[in-house]
Amino acid sequence: MCIIFLKFDPRPASKNAYRLILAANRDELYSRPSKAAEFWGSNNEILSGLDLEEGKEGGSWLGISRRGKLAALTNYLDARQNPDAQGRGSLVSKYLMDNLDSFAYLRKVSSEAHSYNGFNLLTADFRTNEDTLCYYGNKGSSEPIHLKAGIYGLSNSLLETPWRKLQHGKRLFTGVVNKTLSPDGLVQELLHILNNEELNTPDPAQERQGEGFSKAILRALSAVCVRSPGYGTRTNTVILIDREGNVSFTERNMLNCDLTQWSTNSFHFKLQE
Repeated sequence: MCIIFLKFDPRPASKNAYRLILAANRDELYSRPSKAAEFWGSNNEILSGLDLEEGKEGGSWLGISRRGKLAALTNYLDARQNPDAQGRGSLVSKYLMDNLDSFAYLRKVSSEAHSYNGFNLLTADFRTNEDTLCYYGNKGSSEPIHLKAGIYGLSNSLLETPWRKLQHGKRLFTGVVNKTLSPDGLVQELLHILNNEELNTPDPAQERQGEGFSKAILRALSAVCVRSPGYGTRTNTVILIDREGNVSFTERNMLNCDLTQWSTNSFHFKLQE
């Protein structure tokens, strides 16, 4: 599971505003092998963490390229999983390496949607002449959609599904992005939101979709920051893209499956628009 909050403003009026503010959590088994974010790919132009799970190697959950391509993935909460389905993380990695634009790529993915367990995928192109953000979920409409400027939340149902955890986190996120803060101050406040462990129960909508999971698991999953034995939030990521195409990518990772050990790395670069 994962959760994503973002503000998309393709043509910010203010000189100090951002084209994108994104804050995301990766929730996963603490023991699942993965690599922290670093540059990789042709000419080291892609920045993302990578899955190292056997059979799923090279997949990702969130990444951005120097060319301005960005992708983010969440799984769809469903107790019925096909064990032979393709790994969903490849959808992120393939987009970051592909030359297709964000909408065309999702059109292609939609034609292969049956090959995957439930997922949501955001793809974006940040370019000098135009910024584009698109969404597709294989448990919803058969066609991807273009997203307009605005603030969005995505958890483990379809985009903007009003689960209590999503509404709670989105309120906190909106309050922070509407403040006047330094870049470092903005990142720190967003990381604080991503580590909010408040439970948002009961939530009949989440519970209906999560039929087949135990009450204890659904209760743990009701928080923005998930905490349960052996599973939960293990990566926080904040991405900022300013008006001039300067990117700030901050990732905070749990170390050694230990909730008391964390490492934070930041990357700064300019888009090659």
